[in-house]
Amino acid sequence: MFKGFRDFIMRGNVLDLAVAVIIGAAFTKIVNSLVEDIIMPPIGLVLGKVDFSNLFLVLRDGTKVAPPYSTLAEAKAAGAVTFSYGLFMTSVVTFLIVAFVVYMIVRSVTKLAPKKTDGPATTKDCPYCLSKIPLGAKKCGFCTSDLGGRV
Repeated sequence: MFKGFRDFIMRGNVLDLAVAVIIGAAFTKIVNSLVEDIIMPPIGLVLGKVDFSNLFLVLRDGTKVAPPYSTLAEAKAAGAVTFSYGLFMTSVVTFLIVAFVVYMIVRSVTKLAPKKTDGPATTKDCPYCLSKIPLGAKKCGFCTSDLGGRV
């Protein structure tokens, strides 16, 4: 059982996937920081000093502390049920950035990949049964028609 598991893990595809997941997790942290620390603060400033991490609606008041709540953390600590649309907007921006980067990577790899070229033809179609037969065939191997000098 362990030998089979080891063989499975050591296959190239599994190792490639593991590396991709680890790099993806690290990349996601970088993008999260980019969005939360670099992109959203200037947007919030332009929109009138809005802190997206504290944009929320209270759906049900907390049981520990009565409203109003000035921050999302305060509302959560009070046990309030919130609709955190600011965090959702931040997540959407993060997703769009990650999706764009993945698109650019796939596009670049596709352009770098060797183009498939058709080699010289090695077969032709039988004019009677339309089966693929070798170029030099004088008789069709499928319908046994005599091709003579045709095709």
